[in-house]
Amino acid sequence: MGKTRTAWSGNGMFAPERETLPRADLEALQLARLQKSLAHAYANVPHFKAAFEGAGLTPDSLKTLDDLVRFPFTVKDDLRDNYPWGLFAVPRDKMVRVHASSGTTGKPTVVGYTRHDLAVWSHLMARAQAAAGIGLGDVLHNALGYGLFTGGLGFHDGGQTLGGIVVPISGGNTERQVMLIEDLGATALFSTPSYALNIAETADRLGTDLRSGPLRVAILGAEPSTQAMQDEVGQRLGLVPLDHYGLSEILGPGVGAQCLEGRRGTHAWEDHFVFEIIDPETEERLPAGERGELVITTLTKQALPMVRYRTRDLTSLLTEPCPCGRSHVRIDRITGRTDDMLIIRGVNVYPSQIEAFLIGLPDIEPNYQLVVRREGALDTLAVEVEARPGIAADDYPRLAQAAQHRIKTMVGVTCHIEVLEPGGLPRSEGKAVRVRDLRKGA
Repeated sequence: MGKTRTAWSGNGMFAPERETLPRADLEALQLARLQKSLAHAYANVPHFKAAFEGAGLTPDSLKTLDDLVRFPFTVKDDLRDNYPWGLFAVPRDKMVRVHASSGTTGKPTVVGYTRHDLAVWSHLMARAQAAAGIGLGDVLHNALGYGLFTGGLGFHDGGQTLGGIVVPISGGNTERQVMLIEDLGATALFSTPSYALNIAETADRLGTDLRSGPLRVAILGAEPSTQAMQDEVGQRLGLVPLDHYGLSEILGPGVGAQCLEGRRGTHAWEDHFVFEIIDPETEERLPAGERGELVITTLTKQALPMVRYRTRDLTSLLTEPCPCGRSHVRIDRITGRTDDMLIIRGVNVYPSQIEAFLIGLPDIEPNYQLVVRREGALDTLAVEVEARPGIAADDYPRLAQAAQHRIKTMVGVTCHIEVLEPGGLPRSEGKAVRVRDLRKGA
């Protein structure tokens, strides 16, 4: 691994040497921590006690890591059904913070942390930022949302733990963001991919050349994106874009981080989590390298332990060595979610597929929205895109035809393409809204 200037203390919490542990040592650490975590969940959370016993199991049933496959899954509905405090494994006087999802489809999912949980979280975020080449004295422009969303505070605490200078600007007021990136000499950007593009677009409109400044790396997360989208961010801002993986139910950001050296997949921190891939239909575990649904079990969480949590994210685990020397498996790029698949006239479509084939089309901006409607018994898909500045309106039909042909050829679905003028779509100040579902009752 490359050297990074850090301010880590020697308290053993961060333990960067664990990133290169031999596989046998790493699995021995996982087993010891897993046995302890299962016992903690069983003893303190009625839901887990009932679920284990319903499967004829107790924590003592786990003798090897492979025994985990016998334990029941946890799903998001379990958090909703036990809202707000029912899945917590510690009394409230041991907790120091809660976060929550947006709850746009009902009650939010609430997650919480002890002081120990926050310390682990901040050190894993420091580890993630170190993998991006960030260290002492770096100016960290944090454009992720603060508040109940875990992104902003997760990156903030990790940056401070690492020894960087955090600029806690959050999202919005993009012209001011551009000014501060330039004036403070930001060297790293934390953002969603869509908002990073918004920053780049605003800088161009203001005549500010961020590409020639000290900004050298962006850690992009909190929403799914294709490699093409991230490459677009890199080109427009003149930096190296790095992927990041996390979810609130497991920790927040900090579950997996891409390194500068390898840049394929995100290093999954196996000293704190166990990762599995299952067939989402049969629920059978799949071998490394096969694509399926990611399942995660926490090993060190105190307030909210999770056992075999079904993330709904579709990916695979990469086990081949990384040039950086880290021994942990890597989570390959997320290609979709089991719960965001659209069925358009009998064809399975993931929003990420549409993005992959739109990004890079000549004369089309990387901003888009999918609009789903129901006509009779069938669903239809329209795609709204923007022309790049300087493209005449007379050319819009040509751009629409080219995009429609590409999507039909690559995805197998016919959709209506509407080309809008530059700025015609709403800009993200956080997580982008990529799908507008106009079906009644959807």
